[in-house]
Amino acid sequence: MKRQFVLGAASVALVMGMAACQRDGAPAPEAAKPATAAPAGGEASTTALSASAAATPVIPRPAKVEAREGRFVFGPQARIAVAGDNAEATRIAHDFAARVQQARGFTPQVGGAGDGAAVVFAIDPAIAPAGDEAYVVDITPQGVKVSARAPAGLFYGAVTLWQLLADGAQGEASIAAQRIEDAPRFGWRGVMLDVARHFRTPDEVKEVLDQMALHKLNTFHWHLTDDQGWRIQIKQYPKLTEVGGCRIPAGAAGVDAKGKPKPYCGFYTQDEIRDVVKYAADRYITVVPEIDLPGHAQAAIASYPELGVTGKAPPVSPDWGIHTWLFNVDDGTFKFLENVLDEVMPLFPGKYIHLGGDEAAKDQWQASPAVQAKKNELGLKDEMQLQTWFMGRLGKYIEGHGKRLLGWDEILEGGPPADATVMSWRGTDGAIEAARAGHDVVLSPSPALYLNHIQSDAADETPGRADVISLKSVYDFQVVPVQLNAEQTKHVLGAQGNLWTEHHRTQQRVERGLFPRAAALAEATWTPDDRKDWNDFLQRMAFETQRYRLTGFDAADSAFAVRFTPQPAADGKATLALSNQTNFGVLRYTLDGSEPTAQSPQYTHPLELPLPTTVKANAYVDGRALAATRTFALDTRSVLARSSNRLRACKGDLLLRMEDDAPAQADGERQLLTADVFDPCWIYDDAPLDGIATLQVRVGQLPHNFQLWKDSKLVVTRPAKIEGGALEVRLGSCEGEPIAVLPLAPARKSAGLTTLEAPLPTQAGRHDLCFTFASGEYNPMWVVDEVTLLPAAR
Repeated sequence: MKRQFVLGAASVALVMGMAACQRDGAPAPEAAKPATAAPAGGEASTTALSASAAATPVIPRPAKVEAREGRFVFGPQARIAVAGDNAEATRIAHDFAARVQQARGFTPQVGGAGDGAAVVFAIDPAIAPAGDEAYVVDITPQGVKVSARAPAGLFYGAVTLWQLLADGAQGEASIAAQRIEDAPRFGWRGVMLDVARHFRTPDEVKEVLDQMALHKLNTFHWHLTDDQGWRIQIKQYPKLTEVGGCRIPAGAAGVDAKGKPKPYCGFYTQDEIRDVVKYAADRYITVVPEIDLPGHAQAAIASYPELGVTGKAPPVSPDWGIHTWLFNVDDGTFKFLENVLDEVMPLFPGKYIHLGGDEAAKDQWQASPAVQAKKNELGLKDEMQLQTWFMGRLGKYIEGHGKRLLGWDEILEGGPPADATVMSWRGTDGAIEAARAGHDVVLSPSPALYLNHIQSDAADETPGRADVISLKSVYDFQVVPVQLNAEQTKHVLGAQGNLWTEHHRTQQRVERGLFPRAAALAEATWTPDDRKDWNDFLQRMAFETQRYRLTGFDAADSAFAVRFTPQPAADGKATLALSNQTNFGVLRYTLDGSEPTAQSPQYTHPLELPLPTTVKANAYVDGRALAATRTFALDTRSVLARSSNRLRACKGDLLLRMEDDAPAQADGERQLLTADVFDPCWIYDDAPLDGIATLQVRVGQLPHNFQLWKDSKLVVTRPAKIEGGALEVRLGSCEGEPIAVLPLAPARKSAGLTTLEAPLPTQAGRHDLCFTFASGEYNPMWVVDEVTLLPAAR
């Protein structure tokens, strides 16, 4: 366990809403273009850090920095004092000392009078700027004073000072003299973590909270219930966790070595919830729980079938997508939900309780005579108004207990409860509508702030939605929609990034999915708009990557990792282009198998290399490595191979990067496969076919565990023409007769990946190749992992 500091497609319904994949079905942004090679010394490359970034490598960027002469030296003999007898300030000082120990290898003493202390922490009600989260860090060659009006601001000042010290070096530190005056632009700077799809332990949640605190993010939205799992103990209703806390995963992952069902389970006891909430509060993070209703209720209804419309008990769902199981509208169900809320509300001292309200497919309500009778009794015209009544009734209940209703933007559709706060996820339209109507709003739009999207199309990227949401796209997010006037803008509380975890099975994937994009969001929500600067942010990220390593946090390095693009050449050679997504840093490489360093040869143009050659490369700024070293084995096969992430989807209506569900290997890793779940079809663009005699395709199968609601009819199934089905390959387009047919019979014998092979008729020049499965079925979903063109033997 890492160290923790103990501080005390088709239709609108699908496109706007597959929870499975999700909730991020909004139209995909323009496809990300491949990064180009950064020229040596060119405008896109940076060889040295600016003076301001080197002096103040703080994320988010402070509102005001005044540079001064000299430097402050902070060493093992330094002492920290706390002005006045303030318990919170003392606790913050001890936390800072513990962080210094991790960052520099020594622990400064805390205590004593301010005279002679290297660092003084002070609560000062008169300090400017105003606000509980504002602070001042005043650094001179003689010492440092961190001041704030309230403990939260003092904590953020301590975080800023720690960032100045945590540069990856050990021992004595020297930091530039300066005065930092800082305060946040928005009060809601959030992260949402879905633990219903994949459960995270309390310690793993704390690791996320630690990183949030180090980025001055202050709201943790905890998605605790959904169709796939109920994760919070409710003592009055034990089946919610006994039954609703477990599911049988789809596919091979749902059975053990003996073929018996292998449940996936997990929930938090109320004591564990209290512990996590206190841990967050000690870092000035408010936890907002979400109990999702009236939809996303299948796990609850599986536990207590009388809560549903049909009275039947569904399984806890192993599927992703839009489910149709809704709570009924009976008084008994409201009593159940009120009793649940009676246990939930005391656990969370914050203002808000999130009650969901999204993706409630109304099929069961429409088909139920009892529900329709209730709707008519209430004089409501449709099911959306019925949902508004449903949400409003519970909203009034929690308001009676001093809380406030927060819901996804669907609560607008039937007219939201008067005092509801709206979280806008289906783009920004919901935020605009709500703010104009006088409701407070939190911006959390898909796809812009949906962190379950991949952040690059590299082969080693974590799984998720396959339209790229990059570090820069999150940094560029504008929290306030331009359509709002000055008065309406006052209703914008802030923004948050959402991580839905259908495809984030491990803590490593959670950490990489969240950061560093959450760092970009922190700057978008904290820093004044006129102080934001993408290039300056990248330069400060050079230090931030060191801080992730110091804290043992596995943040993604997708923005800086070296990418390799091979092309065949004559005479047993190939060319290899190097690039990274941001064109930031100097690319350096080795050809002898050694690890690259800041002194290795600099990449300036595509390399012409003999086959085989192993290339290792990384990006550097001021001698700092920006990412993990990447390795590429350049040989005849790799030059002509295309993995599924480099193949083009024929349509891409719902393109996902998914995990092979075969039993995990010893290291727990599984293969990642990219496919459109509506139409698994791939194109190898401009394939060089001169001299190619054989086609090798590595294929796998995945469970088609997607609840597509009314769009299930759009899933493409191609009839099998031979027994067991086949992979068909066509030239130039996806129409006409195939030029190669690869039977699937060998692959059906394995739950893992299988390499199929077939001769390829002689072709001259370059042509697109189209790959489709003619299997007569969509479940399992057959998927291409890699296509390789093999030349004729010489």
